[in-house]
Amino acid sequence: MPGCFVNLFQMKLFALLVMYKDESPTRLKAAFDVSSFSFFQRSSVQDFMGFTAKLMAERTQIGDRQSISEGEYMCHVFVRADSLIGVCLSDQEYPKMVAHKLLTKVLDDFTLTVPRDQWTGGTEVAGFTGSLEIYMKKYMDPCQVDPMMKMEKDLDETKIILHRSIEAVLERDEKLHDLVAKSDELSEGSKMFYKTVPKQGCCSSLN
Repeated sequence: MPGCFVNLFQMKLFALLVMYKDESPTRLKAAFDVSSFSFFQRSSVQDFMGFTAKLMAERTQIGDRQSISEGEYMCHVFVRADSLIGVCLSDQEYPKMVAHKLLTKVLDDFTLTVPRDQWTGGTEVAGFTGSLEIYMKKYMDPCQVDPMMKMEKDLDETKIILHRSIEAVLERDEKLHDLVAKSDELSEGSKMFYKTVPKQGCCSSLN
């Protein structure tokens, strides 16, 4: 995400989303923590987080896990066999194994809470309200949850596909700035913000 992301002294989660992989990924539920950004940047940063999540979900195959690095930030994506998607955005220090175990737990919980026939409605679901915020708070400090997770052997780290940048995930001849310009989901203000911030971090994970 662009150079507007501040340096933090602890590992941090910035966003957690549940989506459904249809022709275009649909956001079913989302939670964000943009408190570390300038007040005037928060809206645009959140827009870019949602944009990045959808973009990476589109480019992750069913059954795959990916962790995409961009500057100081990471985008972790898991698409289950049933097309349910979990995405979280974190800083570089956040352990990718913990991020993916978080996504697995969130999707399992979501499945138990929200009936499958609501996933394909094309809009956010009514249920699961507040659950992502609880998960973000609980997992904000991975050191607190990792001891429990060491008992779990169900996730093989070698199955996580790692990329050094968002550009590496895009299809041939695709450019991030072109996708930003064409996006119907980003406001004109957010597009202008993208053009003016230093392309080193904040949603220049978006560059």
